[in-house]
Amino acid sequence: MPVCFVVADGLAAIPIDRVKEKSTTELQRVRNLEVDPRATLLCEHWDPDDWSQLWWVRAYLRRIVASPGEVVVLEDRLRAKYHQYADQSFSHLLVFDITDTSGWAAHQGPSESG
Repeated sequence: MPVCFVVADGLAAIPIDRVKEKSTTELQRVRNLEVDPRATLLCEHWDPDDWSQLWWVRAYLRRIVASPGEVVVLEDRLRAKYHQYADQSFSHLLVFDITDTSGWAAHQGPSESG
């Protein structure tokens, strides 16, 4: 499912917000993470006119309990990245350690020599 997210200092955060209407903030994805804290975040980019610009990165995650300081940093980054969150509070934040990454790109940049 599509999500808003930020990454900072080896952590990824996904907000449970109050911006979009929901019947409850007790979402199934949160209940799933309570049973199994592992998750995957897939980020991709493509240019419809130039497929050589296609790339993706997969982050393997494990949900954690973040410190209050980490939460403040992550919330501030979410508000800076997404203008919809600028003056909003979050119901809560799903915070994850990034345990591994993998990725692919259609076009590799020029190799460095030397």
